Amino acid sequence: MEKTVRHIMGVPIHGLTMDQVLDVLDDAISAHRRTLLGVVNAAKIVNMRRDPELRESVLSADLILADGMSVVWASRLLRQPLPERIAGIDLMLRLLERGNERRYRVFCLGARQEVLEKVAQRIRAELPNLALVGYHHGYYTPEEEPAVASQIAAARPDLLFVAMTSPKKEQFLARWADEIDVPVCHGVGGSFDVYAGQVKRAPLLWQKLGIEWLYRVLQEPRRMWRRYLVTNLLFGGMLLGELAGLRRAPRAT
Repeated sequence: MEKTVRHIMGVPIHGLTMDQVLDVLDDAISAHRRTLLGVVNAAKIVNMRRDPELRESVLSADLILADGMSVVWASRLLRQPLPERIAGIDLMLRLLERGNERRYRVFCLGARQEVLEKVAQRIRAELPNLALVGYHHGYYTPEEEPAVASQIAAARPDLLFVAMTSPKKEQFLARWADEIDVPVCHGVGGSFDVYAGQVKRAPLLWQKLGIEWLYRVLQEPRRMWRRYLVTNLLFGGMLLGELAGLRRAPRAT
């Protein structure tokens, strides 16, 4: 897959379509080959610049995908075009569908216990062929983390969804991927809240326009406005710097 890699602001991102990603992950499960997924948006690329531990955790992933239209647009401006956005929640939903078709085993980690109960209820009702082999909330202590990892390993899932915020989910996967021995590990952020009906996702038009983040701000303005305002401005500045460097670079003859 090395030929598919695009380098966007110092981050290697795989230029695959959703269907191509699903095929890669199917092969990984069939071969029991570990494939650690990472997704990046504008905010995460900004935070990777100032948080070495987050950067190291993200770059430890085997497959890094663009979860954000701003990253896709930037890739095109930087002459490293990505074919499409692959949102973490959309990939999770497609993996659940594939899992139902192929009878995969799934473990869910993260979110609050009451949210997880709703996730489990929906999976069992809508995806009867998928084996939900366990779940655990994301509010454990550092001392409890080894036991959580052991629980996942004992359940022997094909797929692990980790619904925690960055950098916690990337750090968990980087620390425990070898011990839990799960073929496909996917950090899905707040996707369980959406899947459980606790949070409403932006309408499709907002997603296509690349302003899903604005919809999120409107839902929780006090908590979200500063985060997105600052990171979007910093991402824009980083992009301008990259474009300036591109213009100065000598053209191949």
